[in-house]
Order: sequence, then structure tokens, then C-alpha cells
Amino acid sequence: MNYERIVILLLIAALLVVLFRPVAVKVSVPATTPDPATPPATPPATAAIPGTLDVIHSRKSVRSYTGAPVSQEALLTLVRAGMAAPTARNSQPWAFVVITDRKQLDALAEALPSGRMLAKAGGAIAVCGVEKEFLEGEGREMWVQDCSAATENILLAAEATGLGAVWLGVYPNKDRVAAVSRVLKLTPGVLPLNVISIGYPTGAERPKDKYKPEKIHTDTWGNQPR
Repeated sequence: MNYERIVILLLIAALLVVLFRPVAVKVSVPATTPDPATPPATPPATAAIPGTLDVIHSRKSVRSYTGAPVSQEALLTLVRAGMAAPTARNSQPWAFVVITDRKQLDALAEALPSGRMLAKAGGAIAVCGVEKEFLEGEGREMWVQDCSAATENILLAAEATGLGAVWLGVYPNKDRVAAVSRVLKLTPGVLPLNVISIGYPTGAERPKDKYKPEKIHTDTWGNQPR
């Protein structure tokens, strides 16, 4: 075989290698665009949802405590939950006094006719309205609703964290407002709505079943659920 034929055969072999070499094909997949007419899938239920309902239905007014102190950190956790409550026009017309001092708790127990359990409470939170944050005109008294929503959040958070709590009403009773303001040294323009007595429960109290279907109306007054 002469030199020229060898060169030709090598060139043919190289051409065949190029022609039949596997080629990676890049496939472009278009991005999926959500159909606005198709609603998103409902997320699956999680363990947090039944847990929340358990806390709500387990909440109770706890007046019997072990006497163990409640840390300021634990009370601040409850206050943080309180501040997550809704407020009219996002006014947030509240302030909170966190109480752990034994003398202060005893003084509140004496100042409030219904607050004797504070003598064994491990802590307390006073939920107050700040007048300069109140809405004007007819919306002024919305602060009561706002601070009440914060109070309920605190009560539920107490239940969820193993604490017991009870709402002690103060406002609008003038004598109680004056007594609590004196003990806590509240400045003018700060109104105590309530004092929440908090402690580690002895287990004496049990939640009450308050569900009454006859109090439910559907669509219009007088229509009972089927």
C-alpha cells in the first residue's frame, strides 16, 4: 500500500469519527406559567392547626398557682404575643407593665377586690391604653377593643406555654383605675384596662365547654344552623 492511499484512508477514518460522534442535545423546556384562572392548591393541614385549636379550647381562668416565680423572659414572650393582635387603623394604642416584684404583686392583690390570687401569682401583666395613641372622635373607644384583643392573645400564649392566667378587669371602674395607677405609678394619660394574673397552675381549674348552638344565627337573625 503506497503512502497516498494510507493518507486517504486515515482522512476517511477521521471523517467517519466526526460524523458519527454522539452529540449532546440541549433541550429547552419553557418555564411553567401559572394559569391565573386556576387557583393555587390548598396547602395540606399541619400539626400546628389542631395544636392552635387545642390551646383555644383548653384556655381557662386560672386562679390557683404553685407560688413559683415566673421569669421576666417568659412574661415578655406573652407580651410579644399580645402585640401581634389587630388594632383599628394599626394605631397600637397599648402599653404593657410587666410585674415580677413580689411587693408589687402583693400591692396589686390588695388594691383589686378580685385580685387576691395575685398574692401567689408568679407574675402579672397590666394592659394599658395610651391616650395620645387613641383615635379621634367616635373611634376613641376603639382602644378598649384593641387592648382586649392583645389581652386574649396573652391569655392564649400563657396557656400554650404551660402557664395559667386570669383577666382581672380594671377599666372603666374609676376606683380600680385609680388603685392600679397608684401601685404601678402610671403617668397621666395611661389607662389600665386590666391586670392579668399569671403563674404556674396547680391544676385545680378545668376549661369550660361554652359552645351553645342556639347562640348561632346563619345569614340572618333567627336562622339556626342545620
